[in-house]
Amino acid sequence: MKSMQLLLAGIAIVASAACNAEKGAANSDAPITAVAPPQGGDWSKMVTKTAEGGYLMGNPNADVKLVEFGSMTCPHCREFAEQGFGTLTEKYVKSGRVSYEFRNYVRDGLDLAMSVVARCGPVDRFYPMTDALFKSQSELFEKVQSASPEQQQSLGQTPQGLAQLAGLSQWAAQRGLPSARTNACLANQNEANQLVQMNTDANTQYPEFQGTPGFVINGKYLKDTATWEKLEPQLRAAIGERG
Repeated sequence: MKSMQLLLAGIAIVASAACNAEKGAANSDAPITAVAPPQGGDWSKMVTKTAEGGYLMGNPNADVKLVEFGSMTCPHCREFAEQGFGTLTEKYVKSGRVSYEFRNYVRDGLDLAMSVVARCGPVDRFYPMTDALFKSQSELFEKVQSASPEQQQSLGQTPQGLAQLAGLSQWAAQRGLPSARTNACLANQNEANQLVQMNTDANTQYPEFQGTPGFVINGKYLKDTATWEKLEPQLRAAIGERG
């Protein structure tokens, strides 16, 4: 598959034009009227896989539906996770007024391997594994970079080989995902094909797509929005429009 070959052509381990970085406005502290979760539960604990291949957290019938297109090897996606994910979850998703869906947008072979690992376990483990992968991003990059030229040449052409260079199987095992399951997921061509298709779908549905992280609110792509500081005011505005 040509698109797969393009993805595996190299490892983007530094910020690139496809990975945005911006500064934005201050956060708002205005209260949000909450929607009670079923049986007194927690909306942020409700995670389902969507038809588009993403993972949706929160109230599926929320007034405001936020989608992030994120790359596991994008430093700015990691920064968004560090700076915005906690507030997004605690203030917005838990209110029941906002649902949050993360769709992987793979930029390179290592990204593909990391995405497969994040998606390999039970559905409710996707977000903890994604968070852990972002926190380990630099460590995994360094392992790949420290491999000999011969190792990079022989193993760096496939997701399985890149996973081996990065030590992803051992990394996942330390976080409760058995190595046998991780290796089976990495060898699953259908999973790799779905991730590649998700890129195609994103580019087709949003031709104005600018790179990762990219955000959509209620079907509208947000241009020049790649940080929590830029995203939150638009999230608040969307909530305000719905009372």
